Amino acid sequence: MSPLPIIEKINFGKSSFKYSNKGSNNILFFVFSTFIILFFVFLAIRLFHLTIAKGDYYRRLSDENRIRKIVIEPKRGDIIDRNGNILVTSLLGNTEENQERIQSKRIYKVEEITAQLLGFRQIANKKELKNDNCKVKLKLGDKVGKKGIEKLYECDLRGRNGEKLIELDAHGKILKTLNVISPRDGKTIRLAIDINLQKTAYEQLKDKKGVVIAIKPKTGEILALVSSPTFNPQHFEDSNQDKINEYLKDKEHPIFNRATEGTYPLGSVIKPFIAVGALEDKKINENTKIEDTGTIKAGPITFGNWYFLEYGKKEGEVDVIKAIKRSNDIFFYKVGEKLGPVRIKYWINKFGFGEKTNLQIAQEQGIIPSPYWKEEILKEKWYLGDTYNTSIGQGYMLVTPLQVVQATSVFANDGKLCDLNFLKSDKQKCRSLGLSEKTLELVRRGMKDACSVGGTGWPLFDFIVSSKKIQTACKTGTAESSDKKKNPHAWITVFAPYENPEIVLTVLVENGGQGSDVAGPIAKEILKTYFEGKK
Repeated sequence: MSPLPIIEKINFGKSSFKYSNKGSNNILFFVFSTFIILFFVFLAIRLFHLTIAKGDYYRRLSDENRIRKIVIEPKRGDIIDRNGNILVTSLLGNTEENQERIQSKRIYKVEEITAQLLGFRQIANKKELKNDNCKVKLKLGDKVGKKGIEKLYECDLRGRNGEKLIELDAHGKILKTLNVISPRDGKTIRLAIDINLQKTAYEQLKDKKGVVIAIKPKTGEILALVSSPTFNPQHFEDSNQDKINEYLKDKEHPIFNRATEGTYPLGSVIKPFIAVGALEDKKINENTKIEDTGTIKAGPITFGNWYFLEYGKKEGEVDVIKAIKRSNDIFFYKVGEKLGPVRIKYWINKFGFGEKTNLQIAQEQGIIPSPYWKEEILKEKWYLGDTYNTSIGQGYMLVTPLQVVQATSVFANDGKLCDLNFLKSDKQKCRSLGLSEKTLELVRRGMKDACSVGGTGWPLFDFIVSSKKIQTACKTGTAESSDKKKNPHAWITVFAPYENPEIVLTVLVENGGQGSDVAGPIAKEILKTYFEGKK
C-alpha cells in the first residue's frame, strides 16, 4: 500500500486542494542509505576479524594444508647372537603421500626359532605411555617391546624419533622437502646365545611340548633358550590379527614361555640336591649305606623304587654315589626322612628353587612345600608320605626349567651359583653356597656315574664327538604329571665336560615319558652341536 500524501495547501474558497510525494521519497532514501552504511560496517568488522583478530589462525591453517610434518621412526637396534649373527633388524619405509609417519619395520630373521627369547612389539597402550621409564619417552602411535628381549632392553633398542617437513601442492602432491631432523637409531644388543645351538634345540623340540636351556656355568650366560610350541613374532610386528587370534586361542599356548613361566614337578632330578643337604647336615656320609628293600611304607601307603616297580629287582646296599647313579628311590626316601621337611626346604631354597631368578622377565617362583606351607595353604597336616614324595621331587613341589639349569650349574662351578645373563659378557656375579669339597666331590661323582655305563643316562654313555670322548655328568628324571592319564614329564640336566665344565644343559619334554629315553637323546644332539662348533 502507498503511503498517504501530505496535504500541502487547502483552498476552501475555491473549493480546491493539492497533494505532494516529496516526504515519501525522503524516507525511502533514508532507509536505503542506512542499510548500505550498515552493510559496509559489517564488511569492515568481518574483514578486521579475518585479517587481524584471527589472521594467524587462518594463516596457520593454510600453511598446514601446504606443509606437513612427518614423524620418522628410528631404526630400532639390531639384536645379534654371541658370534655377530643378526637375529633381528629394522628397515625404514619411504615417504608417501597422505602419510604422517615413516615406520621402522622389525624383521625377525629366524622367526619361530628365537621367538620366546626375543619376544615381539606392538603399539604402546595407555598404561605403557603413562608408565614409560625410558629417557626417550614413548609417543602416541609408537610401538614398544611386549615380551622377551624386546621388552627387557626396550630403552636401549628404542632410539629417538626424527621428523621431516615437506611442502605439498593444492592436490596433496609432494613438491619438496623443507627440513629433516634425523632420528637417532637404537643400540645393538649382543646376546650370549649361539644361534646354531638354538637351531638344534628348536629342531629337537619340534612337534613336542617342552624346554631346552643351556648356559655357561662360570658366567651364567644363556647359550640357548627354546620353549615349544612357539609362534612367529613377525605376525605381531605386521599386525596380522588373524594369526594373533589363532595364537591366543590355541590350547597349546604357544606364546607361553615354558622355560620361565611353566612350573613342573622335578622328579628324580631333585636327588643330587637332597644328597647335598644330607651330607652337609651330617645325616649321611660317604660310608652310609641303605638297603634297597624294593618298597617302603609310610602309614598305610606303600612307596616303591622305580627299578623294583618296573623290573621286580632290588639293588642291595646303596651308598650316596650309587643312589645318584641308579636314582634309587628307597635311599632317598630314607635320607629325606633323616633330613626332615624343614631342612629339605632350606637346602632346596639355597640352590635358588622356590624364588625367581635375577632375570627381569616374566617368570614363576614355583613351590617348595613344607609343613607350614601345607597347613597355611591346604589346611592339612604334613605326613611322612609328604616327606617321601618331596625327597624324590614329587608331591606338591613345582619348579621352573630356568631354576633347574641354574641350580645344576653349582656342580659345574665349584659350588658357586652365578646370576644368569642374556648378554654376552665375561663378567661374573657369583656367590659361593659354602659347600664342602667332599660334598661336591661325592655328588659330582654320582652324576658322572649316572651318565656312564650302568647309570640311568644311557644316551650319554661313551659320548664321542669327532673321535674324542667327552665325559658328561647328569641326572635324569621322570616326574608324574598332575593328570594321571597323561605320560610323565621327561627331564635331564647335564654338564660337560666333567673336568672343567663349559656348558650346563637342561631338557624337559612335557608329558614325554621316561627322562633317559626321551630327554636324553635330545640333550645328546645339542651337546654334539656345541662341541662340534668348537672345532
